[in-house]
Amino acid sequence: MRAAKATIDLQALRHNLSRAREAAPSSRLMTVIKANGYGHGLLRVARALADADAYAVACLEEAMELREAGIATPIILLEGFVDVSELLLASRHEIEAVVHHPVQIEMLERTPLPRPVRVWLKVDSGMHRLGFAPAAATAAWRRLMGCAGVAARIGLVTHLANADDRRDPYTLTQLETFRSVLPEVDAERSIANSAGILGWPQTHSEWVRPGIMLYGVSPFVDGRGEQEGLIPVMTCDTRLIAVNHYRKGDAVGYGGSWICPEDMRVGVAAIGYGDGYPRHAASGTPVLVNGRRASLVGRVSMDMITIDLRSVPEAQVGDPVVLWGKGLPVEEVAQHSSTIAYELLCGLTQRVKFVEA
Repeated sequence: MRAAKATIDLQALRHNLSRAREAAPSSRLMTVIKANGYGHGLLRVARALADADAYAVACLEEAMELREAGIATPIILLEGFVDVSELLLASRHEIEAVVHHPVQIEMLERTPLPRPVRVWLKVDSGMHRLGFAPAAATAAWRRLMGCAGVAARIGLVTHLANADDRRDPYTLTQLETFRSVLPEVDAERSIANSAGILGWPQTHSEWVRPGIMLYGVSPFVDGRGEQEGLIPVMTCDTRLIAVNHYRKGDAVGYGGSWICPEDMRVGVAAIGYGDGYPRHAASGTPVLVNGRRASLVGRVSMDMITIDLRSVPEAQVGDPVVLWGKGLPVEEVAQHSSTIAYELLCGLTQRVKFVEA
């Protein structure tokens, strides 16, 4: 069997949910489990987070997988419905939807529904991706209020663009913009993402939306989860399948991009971009061999990586290699790979065996 595996610590997941409640004690938690639970397994994550007040997913396929598994917790479609067939399914299965475009309101106005759908009106407070401009939000609200297929309890939602930088005042600008929209309306609001929850208490409202923090990852630029009281949920590891001896001047891997600076031992570990390990991880990217730090050397291959074993002279074939997780923050590996932790967590392929701790 392929040595690469991902161990999912469900207790850590529940701890991180508690950390979100601790940070925003007056808010309900709309836990974000889209993208297959950020790569951790949609149903696995949903069941572990059974204490959540609601789940947020990106698309109807994710919502239906939850409903078909018997999960009755409220579910919110963050991208809303894209056509009438999706709207009808949302109605039948009591799935809530974000409304961010006039076309969606038109569908609600003209489509008879089995039961009213609860909707969340999305306001573009400055992200400029989805949502109604502040000047158009009042008219959109009135149209929704006039739809027979819309449940009476309409929510208001927005998304923060720069909250991952505690020094950036744009978050406060967005908050002011959002608060200026429909100020007299008695509606539940949702503003804060993970960064808002942990770094911007001003953005807490009736609902908050913890996402990346649930998986033990800091939502902040150059941050680490442990600094925020979070525990990594996924540990990705494999094993050494070879330990080779090379001489000073020998080139390692495709293109000979890394040259041995001295006579040395180089390990080969069974993981590569075919498993979802980032191909652009640079020489010097840390790994743990027998719990001790070592460094990637040469290019990442489809099935293998090569490791400088000078810091672990006793390493042998079969020894464990941790790519990220407990003892090695995924955020650090992402920095060496010119990407973000989200991509690494979501990117593991079907070749990697998932196990629960």
